[in-house]
Amino acid sequence: MYRGGLSLRRLRILVEHLPPESATKTALRNAIPAEDLEHATGEHRPDMAPWSGVEVLLAGLKDEVRLLRLVTVAANGGKPEPFEPTPRPGVPPKSATQQKRGLTDEQRRALDPRLRNQTEQEA
Repeated sequence: MYRGGLSLRRLRILVEHLPPESATKTALRNAIPAEDLEHATGEHRPDMAPWSGVEVLLAGLKDEVRLLRLVTVAANGGKPEPFEPTPRPGVPPKSATQQKRGLTDEQRRALDPRLRNQTEQEA
């Protein structure tokens, strides 16, 4: 029986540290009106929250099954559609992360001690 030993601060801490897939966090997410979600920034969007371990494993399993299907189609002489992995929160698509390869001059100077004292004009 509850005897009043749980402070509001302790209760808040317990709720904040629940896993994202818990019933309480799901109910809190579902209670947010759609209008508020539209105006929320990316940092405060509950639908963009980190995935639980189970969700990550399921996304990996889904990707593997899709790859196996594509390989089977290709092995039987078909033309499979291009594979696109399941989007995961916090991981941008490959097309968005393509950057110029190689180091900048500043990075080279930071790594190589012989170049640290070299000015921009000498380089």
